Amino acid sequence: MSYRELPRAELALLAREFLLCGHLIDRAGMPYVIAEFGREEMRDVAIDEWMAASPVYTRRMRRALGFDGDDVATIFKGMQFDIGAPHQFMDFRFVVHDRDHGEFSLASCGALMDVEPLGPEFVVTMCHHIEDPTFDATAAATNPRARMRPVHRPPRVPADRLPHCLWNVTIEPDAEPLPEPEGARWLATSKAARLALTTPAGNPDPGGDTAYDGPMDPDLDLRRFSQPTLVRILDELALQGHLIARSYMHAVEQRRGTEAALRLGAHQMTGIAGLSAKRLARALDTRDVTRVLDLLPMFHPRAYVDARVWGDDETTIALSPCPALDEDDELTWPAMLARGENGPIEAAARAIDPTATVARIDPPPGARVAWVVRSNPGAEAFAEANEVRVASFSTGAEYEFVQRGT
Repeated sequence: MSYRELPRAELALLAREFLLCGHLIDRAGMPYVIAEFGREEMRDVAIDEWMAASPVYTRRMRRALGFDGDDVATIFKGMQFDIGAPHQFMDFRFVVHDRDHGEFSLASCGALMDVEPLGPEFVVTMCHHIEDPTFDATAAATNPRARMRPVHRPPRVPADRLPHCLWNVTIEPDAEPLPEPEGARWLATSKAARLALTTPAGNPDPGGDTAYDGPMDPDLDLRRFSQPTLVRILDELALQGHLIARSYMHAVEQRRGTEAALRLGAHQMTGIAGLSAKRLARALDTRDVTRVLDLLPMFHPRAYVDARVWGDDETTIALSPCPALDEDDELTWPAMLARGENGPIEAAARAIDPTATVARIDPPPGARVAWVVRSNPGAEAFAEANEVRVASFSTGAEYEFVQRGT
């Protein structure tokens, strides 16, 4: 079954996982940009990638959860549902002073923990060169006159400084409005960006909020939302992953051509597929290959990726015609799967069952492409895919959420 039928508590758990798995897409993709083209090009790709995707999905989430407005509190609400800011791993602490002023700090920054061992040049690249334009692009999606400015940020002096960074957010009525990033204008024309999603009408697990239209809650707990609303949140978070992947490949394509974009996109997809499967299997305490593959964010939302996953002794996956297979270019994960990439499915299946084999099969009626995943008890385990090992350098790979209060 898909997550649409799960109870609220399990959906809230999955939403945290989807946020973190979406964030880790970059850990799966950027090492290959560095390896092939260097750190400076990685910086430029990252800037273009996030400036393209963040404004698009921020506006989508505002519509989905009904939090309209152009004040600082609305900006912070958007950040609470942004794969760039997964809960706890990126431990944002928000303070709203008034309509036009606020601040946030990172009590702990998982991204900093990933790059700090690489040296100060990597820290400056992330915490200065990448964050300056991308933070403003995120704020400008809600109010083009909003600005995010650091009070302090890494490299940390002293080396154990806490919080890791502190930023002021100000809406300046007389400021020149920031223009829409060029990449965001391109991405906004895609089927992914324009996808119409609805919140399910049924409520098998009653109770909970159906919108986030009240005050901004600095200690937001996803369990506060209703079952149908959490389904919609998961759909939007999965779509954020597709949007960030498209913008990543587009940024590479603009610099190095389509072949390079598809090659690096395949590495990215394989790494995050295996890493996401590992995290979901651990979070749900299951070794059920069918269940985990059915929940993979890359196969959601179903309105964008028409994927069916079923089976007991073996698992069948079928992709049918859908918007993800019908974008104006090949820069989508499902399009690459349909074209011949088996690595991501192998990586995901073997994260749960290291003996699993994956084979393409004749698709069932109406489907475009299909695979069968078979377990081979007693067989020698396959080595973990290089892409999964690369992505797993992030501390997010083994990060454990805790249930905490305010």
